[in-house]
Amino acid sequence: MTKKASKAKAAAPAEKMNKSQLVEKVAEQTGLTKKQADEAVSTMLDTVVEALRGGQAVGLPGLGTLSVKETAARTGVKPGTTEKIQIPAGKKVAFKVATTLKGNL
Repeated sequence: MTKKASKAKAAAPAEKMNKSQLVEKVAEQTGLTKKQADEAVSTMLDTVVEALRGGQAVGLPGLGTLSVKETAARTGVKPGTTEKIQIPAGKKVAFKVATTLKGNL
């Protein structure tokens, strides 16, 4: 099988739901107005971001857990050249999928 053929068989990426679509779904399913649903979604997202910034992990039942992981300093290669660069230590957000979701995908 050629590289082109294997790429053609790969699944197309799923369409991404944006915030306004999420707000609309929340409003539909809860009976809230769109304004109330927007406030609820915004508050929830702000709370998750605030917790992550504070170093807390955030568990979302049935979805997974968001946490902050430390990354070590490392040496990398500058794109387009062979120049070695030092990448400083930092932090990244990690997501661990809940087993209940994993089994249903």
